[in-house]
Amino acid sequence: MNRGPYIFLGAFALLAFSWTAAILANQHGYGTLTPHYDAMEGKSFPAPQPGIVARGATVYTDLGCAACHTQQVHRADLGGDIARGWGERASVARDYIFEETVQLGHNRVGPDLRNVGARYENAADFYQWLYAPAQMAPDSNMPAYRFLFEETEIVGERSKDALDVQAPAGYQVVPTERARSLVAYLAHLNDTYAYPETNYVYPDDEGAEEEGH
Repeated sequence: MNRGPYIFLGAFALLAFSWTAAILANQHGYGTLTPHYDAMEGKSFPAPQPGIVARGATVYTDLGCAACHTQQVHRADLGGDIARGWGERASVARDYIFEETVQLGHNRVGPDLRNVGARYENAADFYQWLYAPAQMAPDSNMPAYRFLFEETEIVGERSKDALDVQAPAGYQVVPTERARSLVAYLAHLNDTYAYPETNYVYPDDEGAEEEGH
């Protein structure tokens, strides 16, 4: 008796069951996550992405930033992310619910960017990183994205976003709309709120209790 078809069907059924359990079950669990409403603060977390932030996420994808930067802070027992100052806590699924494309990445040629908005509060710092990263960190491997900027004639006062870099007399270097969107996106990356589930991903339980959320 040829048992080949039965073996094939059995293997197929096992694979289908495993796929359902591993993929669909997780998808259902994560897909039903909603923002957490904080009655004390009167608002929900995480906040939806404003339009300029969503456009900046597209620029981030187009430039391939995820090839060199991750966006996932690991727990303290899985590495030194928190000790490096890349986040106050490990990343959790709820952090990503408003992102059309989750930019987890897998290489860390540069630092993790999940909380870069907490590390740099000034847009000028982000612009400087994009225009001349070597001036921010001489040993940086990051390429310069000067095509995201343009030289414009100064009419009246200089733009408040003009970079402090050398330009022809009477001209200034200012960010393009793509640069503004990208910087808005980077500034939005700031996962510091403590959800109920983050009690287990802070460096220690005491720190989670002190957060008080």
